[in-house]
Amino acid sequence: MSSRKPLPDLVAVWEIALSDGVHKVEFEHGTTTGKRAIYVDDQEIFRKEWMFKLVGKEDFAIGKQKVKGTINIDACSGFAYEYTLEVQGKSLKKFIENKNKTSKAWTLVLSGRDTRIVLEKDTMDIWCNGEKMETAGEFTDEGTETHFEVGDHSCYVKAISSGNRKSGIIHTLYVDDRLIPD
Repeated sequence: MSSRKPLPDLVAVWEIALSDGVHKVEFEHGTTTGKRAIYVDDQEIFRKEWMFKLVGKEDFAIGKQKVKGTINIDACSGFAYEYTLEVQGKSLKKFIENKNKTSKAWTLVLSGRDTRIVLEKDTMDIWCNGEKMETAGEFTDEGTETHFEVGDHSCYVKAISSGNRKSGIIHTLYVDDRLIPD
């Protein structure tokens, strides 16, 4: 629970799942003062006071990988505004669709702790609870295995062909030689 003061001019909140974790982005916009403030994971990362131009955009970085975020502020009608978030130059919806194609995430409990493991399919990088893991790749008769350790648990992601061009490669996670369901 955050001990941060409430944000009086809070106008938008988004959650973005990246390889290094799920990040919360909050945006404050004072329509009388022109104030703009951006918070990522409850930390203020940007603030401007007394701006005369109430529309525009603000760029900022999200997470350990410094993924580019942009908040667009557009006038709707009268003194109403619309706030949209772009991630890596794409609308949030398009970014999420693309991320779902290029990564795979599993959540499980390991040693009594909630654990989130993410595979970046394009680079075969593996992240666990926000930390990039040291990995070792191995070719097998069925495909490849990418091995890594989480604490005292031996883990690997197995990549095998689905046999169907449209489905592509199937990625499965094993922890201590047990298959982890999607």
